[in-house]
Amino acid sequence: MPSSAHRPPLRIVLPGGSGQVGQLLAGHFHEQGDSVTVLSRRPQSAPWQVLPWDGRTLGDWAHALDGANVVINLAGRSVNCRYTEANRHEIKESRVDSTRVIGAAIAQAARPPALWMNSSTATIYRHALDRPMDEATGDLGGAEDNAPSTWRFSIDVATRWEREFFAAVAPRTRKIALRSAMIMSPGRGGIFDTLRKLVCAGLGGRAASGEQFISWIHDQDFLNALEFLIARPELEGCINVCSPHPLPNRDFMHQFRRACRIPIGLPAAKWMLEIGAFFLRTETELILKSRRVIPSRLLDAGFKFTFPEWPSAVADLVQRLSSRSS
Repeated sequence: MPSSAHRPPLRIVLPGGSGQVGQLLAGHFHEQGDSVTVLSRRPQSAPWQVLPWDGRTLGDWAHALDGANVVINLAGRSVNCRYTEANRHEIKESRVDSTRVIGAAIAQAARPPALWMNSSTATIYRHALDRPMDEATGDLGGAEDNAPSTWRFSIDVATRWEREFFAAVAPRTRKIALRSAMIMSPGRGGIFDTLRKLVCAGLGGRAASGEQFISWIHDQDFLNALEFLIARPELEGCINVCSPHPLPNRDFMHQFRRACRIPIGLPAAKWMLEIGAFFLRTETELILKSRRVIPSRLLDAGFKFTFPEWPSAVADLVQRLSSRSS
């Protein structure tokens, strides 16, 4: 994992840091000797400090932000669910409300954090098969021809999320919206674990046409990217956090099968995905929308990826998972 030996220990606060990405970040910063505080709706024992919050109202947790160096907001209900009216409301409000209340806590802090990174998503860009989407030239989505209502909902969530973030009055705090792609980590319960199980069950073929692009990032590069952003005070605004080489679903799954040494992967037609998503209580947008996103701002600033290509990334992730199991 990346080292922070080049910098002094930091005070880092992770609102919504009890999920898989939050645990990845908390573990990394804790190992580097940083003081880590997680804000969670369901506090559990951990090697770092965990404080309760509801993600909506100011409370004693706000004191943790006063004097912190970095705040990384990860709060928000998982989008891996059916988009019922109740779930849509919770998905949107959990992101907007938590961002708003963090802004309020920073505004009242005597020593506001130097950096506030807020989760966003690479899904904010349109369904793109024709060309890559970066921060300067990418088209925001929502107006694509024949785009399902679920896709337009996701764009609305992302744009409102970012609007709330940048509207927060924090003149002494640098702000970065992390437009992250799928973070590939071998931990249980994440997207990589789910895909690996499908591959090993012989179900890792192309989804629908297989032409839709998948944007992704290896967990080590995700951690390295955040360390890079912390160390670069000139970087702010919206930043894509993803591999520079998205690839079509069919190629992505082919390399996944190859790394797992699974020769066959049954393809899934669109109608099959719709049925499967219904029974799994999720949405096909997670599979069918083409996310062809590239990290131009990171690359232009000099960031070097350890795993820029999917074949080497998936091979490393499978090997790490095998090592843990043995």
